[in-house]
Amino acid sequence: MNEKYAKLLLEKTKEDYNQIAEEFSRVREKPWPEFEFLINNYLTDGERILDLGCGNGRLLEFLKERKIDYLGVDFSKNLITEAKKKYPPRPRPPEDKDKKGMFLPQVRFQIADALNLPLPNNYFNKIYSIATLHHIPSKEFRLRFLKEAKRVLKPGGLLILTCWKFKDKRELYLILKYTILKVIGKSKLDHRDIFEPWGKEIKRYYHCFSKKELLNLVKKADFEIIESGIIRNEKGNRNNIYLIAKK
Repeated sequence: MNEKYAKLLLEKTKEDYNQIAEEFSRVREKPWPEFEFLINNYLTDGERILDLGCGNGRLLEFLKERKIDYLGVDFSKNLITEAKKKYPPRPRPPEDKDKKGMFLPQVRFQIADALNLPLPNNYFNKIYSIATLHHIPSKEFRLRFLKEAKRVLKPGGLLILTCWKFKDKRELYLILKYTILKVIGKSKLDHRDIFEPWGKEIKRYYHCFSKKELLNLVKKADFEIIESGIIRNEKGNRNNIYLIAKK
């Protein structure tokens, strides 16, 4: 995919989510319960956490009682507005402690481009990126996304990442449809790219990762893969690939 078209797709994705932000937040109120092990098994109190592609901030349902510094970033200004409504920012007091001397968490949200994060090097202990990377068009931009995540992670920090793994006939049909369109020269999308409808007017861009492709990409960004697998969703129309990667 050429860079100009990839940039157009990024802008389209941002505007799509700006348009559907209110509805999206309403129907995506809670995080998937199957994902809770990604918090319980890997999060430690006192850490700095980046939620990369935070959407409406729903990952905080798992985090809000934990003693952490949380920053949620997303490139959709309207999704950040929804996140702030749902979870009002909570600043840390100057002394960093409450009256009993216990650590107090901090919650913040920020509009930011994941390909050019306005954040310092070696800052976060953990990055959670839930169902975000598959919205990034082109191999080059997906690699840049991962390298930016690596840059802001502390040495030894972990990237906890998930992407959709389609299992529904509708998505499999869309993969076939756009593959055929590419072969006959009527689509600028890459292989395994699709547009999936949201309502009647919005068609969201996705890249449909295989597990092998995702692992190879993360390794190419110089992460060490610690764990990977599939999160099963028996009730929904898709599973999720997950991986834990170390800087």
